[in-house]
Parts: sequence; C-alpha cells; structure tokens
Amino acid sequence: MHLGKVTPILRIFDEAKALEFYVDFLGFKVDWQHRFEANFPLYLQVSLGECVLHLSEHHGDASPGSAVRIQATEVDAYQQQLLAKDYRYAKPGVEETPWGSREMSISDPFGNRLVFVEEGEG
Repeated sequence: MHLGKVTPILRIFDEAKALEFYVDFLGFKVDWQHRFEANFPLYLQVSLGECVLHLSEHHGDASPGSAVRIQATEVDAYQQQLLAKDYRYAKPGVEETPWGSREMSISDPFGNRLVFVEEGEG
C-alpha cells in the first residue's frame, strides 16, 4: 500500500476574516474557490510552498478547533516576517521543544491551530 499527501480541511465562518488571516497575514495564496451558487458556503484551497490547506464554511466538513502540524524550515525568519506585519490578532512566538524542534503556534480567527515545526538535527 502507498499513501499520498494529506490535505487538511479547516472550518471557517467568515470569508473576509479567513482571507485576512491566511492570505494577508500568513502569506498563503488562494488557488481556487467554489460555491454551489450565490449565498452558499465557500470552499477554497490556499497554499504556501508545498503546504496545501482547504478552508470550508460548510457545516459538516470539519470541526472548529482543529490543529495541524506543518513541517517548515526557517521558522525564526518566518516569525519575524509575521511580526513585522503587526497583525492585531496574533503575535506568534517560537518555542524550543524538549525533543529538539522549534515550533511556532498560531490560532486562526476560528479556533484552528497551525503549528509550524522545524525539526531539530537530533
């Protein structure tokens, strides 16, 4: 058996807040968006590098408050880029873990937690 890549689905409730956080703050780009018709929930894909996330306003797609661990490099530099944007709702820090990784945890406006993980050399 072979398993392929995983694409997490995160629940969102407000398109403008989602775009402000994921695109304007984190630097993701919108790859595509879908609605069945006007005034229906939004489903979209955002990406940054090889990281791909699906964001959904659909009730049954996901539970708010999920957590996603994202493998990353240069977490400290990314943190500095984010702090320079002076986003009023998040001032992320980087933590050195006992197992040797560096992690930056940021919650989106909907309670989902993104943890950017730079593995240690151990």
